[in-house]
Amino acid sequence: MAFDYTLDFDNIDFREKPELYRVGRGEQGVLLVEPYKSEILPHWRFKMPEIAAQSSEKIYELFLDYKAEEDFVGMDMARKFLQMGYTRARRYTNYKGGRKYGQDGKEKERQNDPVKAESASIFMEKWKLVREDKDYLAMKKKHQEKYG
Repeated sequence: MAFDYTLDFDNIDFREKPELYRVGRGEQGVLLVEPYKSEILPHWRFKMPEIAAQSSEKIYELFLDYKAEEDFVGMDMARKFLQMGYTRARRYTNYKGGRKYGQDGKEKERQNDPVKAESASIFMEKWKLVREDKDYLAMKKKHQEKYG
Protein backbone atom coordinates (compact mmCIF):
# COMPACT_ATOMS: atom_id res chain seq x y z
CA MET A 1 0.00 0.00 0.00
CA ALA A 2 1.20 3.52 -0.79
CA PHE A 3 2.54 5.85 1.86
CA ASP A 4 -0.28 8.10 3.11
CA TYR A 5 0.85 11.72 2.83
CA THR A 6 -2.60 13.01 3.89
CA LEU A 7 -2.02 12.25 7.58
CA ASP A 8 -1.46 15.04 10.12
CA PHE A 9 2.19 14.16 10.76
CA ASP A 10 2.66 17.04 13.22
CA ASN A 11 0.17 15.45 15.62
CA ILE A 12 0.71 11.70 15.29
CA ASP A 13 3.06 9.63 17.44
CA PHE A 14 3.55 6.51 15.32
CA ARG A 15 4.94 4.60 18.29
CA GLU A 16 1.52 4.99 19.89
CA LYS A 17 -0.40 4.53 16.63
CA PRO A 18 1.59 2.09 14.46
CA GLU A 19 -1.62 1.11 12.65
CA LEU A 20 -1.46 4.46 10.78
CA TYR A 21 1.99 3.72 9.35
CA ARG A 22 2.38 2.51 5.77
CA VAL A 23 5.71 1.25 4.47
CA GLY A 24 5.31 2.87 1.06
CA ARG A 25 8.09 2.67 -1.50
CA GLY A 26 11.75 3.29 -0.84
CA GLU A 27 12.33 6.24 1.46
CA GLN A 28 8.78 7.64 1.44
CA GLY A 29 7.97 9.51 4.65
CA VAL A 30 11.47 9.23 6.08
CA LEU A 31 11.42 12.86 7.26
CA LEU A 32 7.82 12.83 8.49
CA VAL A 33 7.24 9.92 10.85
CA GLU A 34 7.73 10.83 14.51
CA PRO A 35 9.17 10.11 17.00
CA TYR A 36 11.51 8.09 14.80
CA LYS A 37 12.63 10.97 12.62
CA SER A 38 13.80 12.87 15.70
CA GLU A 39 15.52 9.78 17.11
CA ILE A 40 17.39 8.80 13.94
CA LEU A 41 18.02 12.02 11.98
CA PRO A 42 20.62 13.48 14.41
CA HIS A 43 22.83 10.46 13.65
CA TRP A 44 22.43 10.52 9.85
CA ARG A 45 25.62 11.74 8.12
CA PHE A 46 27.37 10.60 4.95
CA LYS A 47 29.89 13.26 3.90
CA MET A 48 33.08 11.26 4.54
CA PRO A 49 33.61 7.49 4.91
CA GLU A 50 34.61 7.76 8.58
CA ILE A 51 31.44 9.75 9.32
CA ALA A 52 29.32 7.39 7.19
CA ALA A 53 30.71 4.39 9.11
CA GLN A 54 29.83 5.93 12.48
CA SER A 55 26.42 7.05 11.24
CA SER A 56 25.43 3.77 9.62
CA GLU A 57 26.60 1.83 12.68
CA LYS A 58 24.56 4.02 15.05
CA ILE A 59 21.46 3.74 12.84
CA TYR A 60 21.95 -0.03 12.66
CA GLU A 61 22.16 -0.11 16.48
CA LEU A 62 18.87 1.81 16.61
CA PHE A 63 17.40 -0.77 14.21
CA LEU A 64 18.48 -3.54 16.60
CA ASP A 65 17.02 -1.64 19.56
CA TYR A 66 13.68 -1.28 17.74
CA LYS A 67 13.87 -4.95 16.83
CA ALA A 68 14.39 -5.92 20.48
CA GLU A 69 11.29 -3.85 21.32
CA GLU A 70 9.37 -5.49 18.44
CA ASP A 71 8.81 -2.00 17.03
CA PHE A 72 8.36 -2.56 13.31
CA VAL A 73 7.80 1.11 12.47
CA GLY A 74 11.11 2.01 14.11
CA MET A 75 12.86 -0.81 12.27
CA ASP A 76 11.44 0.34 8.95
CA MET A 77 12.36 3.96 9.60
CA ALA A 78 15.96 2.92 10.41
CA ARG A 79 15.94 0.98 7.12
CA LYS A 80 14.78 4.10 5.28
CA PHE A 81 17.55 6.23 6.80
CA LEU A 82 20.17 3.65 5.81
CA GLN A 83 18.73 3.55 2.30
CA MET A 84 18.73 7.35 2.15
CA GLY A 85 22.37 7.40 3.29
CA TYR A 86 23.20 5.22 0.32
CA THR A 87 21.13 7.15 -2.23
CA ARG A 88 22.34 10.58 -1.11
CA ALA A 89 25.98 9.53 -1.05
CA ARG A 90 25.56 8.08 -4.57
CA ARG A 91 24.05 11.36 -5.77
CA TYR A 92 27.09 13.23 -4.44
CA THR A 93 29.35 10.61 -6.00
CA ASN A 94 27.89 11.35 -9.42
CA TYR A 95 27.27 15.11 -9.19
CA LYS A 96 29.35 17.76 -7.44
CA GLY A 97 27.17 19.43 -4.83
CA GLY A 98 24.62 16.61 -5.16
CA ARG A 99 22.63 18.37 -7.87
CA LYS A 100 22.01 16.64 -11.17
CA TYR A 101 20.80 19.79 -12.95
CA GLY A 102 22.31 23.27 -13.08
CA GLN A 103 20.40 26.53 -12.70
CA ASP A 104 19.91 26.54 -16.46
CA GLY A 105 17.99 23.27 -16.21
CA LYS A 106 20.63 21.32 -18.10
CA GLU A 107 22.07 18.12 -16.70
CA LYS A 108 25.49 18.59 -15.15
CA GLU A 109 28.45 16.51 -16.23
CA ARG A 110 28.68 13.28 -14.31
CA GLN A 111 31.68 12.75 -12.09
CA ASN A 112 33.00 9.93 -9.94
CA ASP A 113 33.96 10.99 -6.43
CA PRO A 114 35.62 7.90 -4.90
CA VAL A 115 35.29 9.27 -1.34
CA LYS A 116 31.51 9.64 -1.67
CA ALA A 117 31.34 6.26 -3.40
CA GLU A 118 33.01 4.70 -0.35
CA SER A 119 30.45 6.40 1.92
CA ALA A 120 27.67 4.97 -0.25
CA SER A 121 29.09 1.46 -0.03
CA ILE A 122 29.29 1.72 3.77
CA PHE A 123 25.59 2.58 3.96
CA MET A 124 24.79 -0.13 1.40
CA GLU A 125 26.30 -2.81 3.66
CA LYS A 126 24.07 -1.87 6.60
CA TRP A 127 21.02 -1.29 4.40
CA LYS A 128 21.44 -4.80 2.98
CA LEU A 129 21.73 -6.32 6.48
CA VAL A 130 18.51 -4.62 7.53
CA ARG A 131 16.40 -5.27 4.44
CA GLU A 132 17.34 -8.98 4.49
CA ASP A 133 16.85 -9.44 8.24
CA LYS A 134 14.42 -12.35 8.69
CA ASP A 135 12.68 -10.82 11.70
CA TYR A 136 12.29 -7.50 9.87
CA LEU A 137 10.80 -9.26 6.84
CA ALA A 138 8.37 -11.26 8.99
CA MET A 139 7.27 -8.16 10.90
CA LYS A 140 6.90 -6.21 7.65
CA LYS A 141 4.67 -8.89 6.18
CA LYS A 142 2.58 -9.04 9.35
CA HIS A 143 2.25 -5.24 9.51
CA GLN A 144 1.20 -5.00 5.85
CA GLU A 145 -1.32 -7.83 6.19
CA LYS A 146 -2.84 -6.26 9.28
CA TYR A 147 -2.80 -2.56 8.32
CA GLY A 148 -2.19 -2.38 4.59
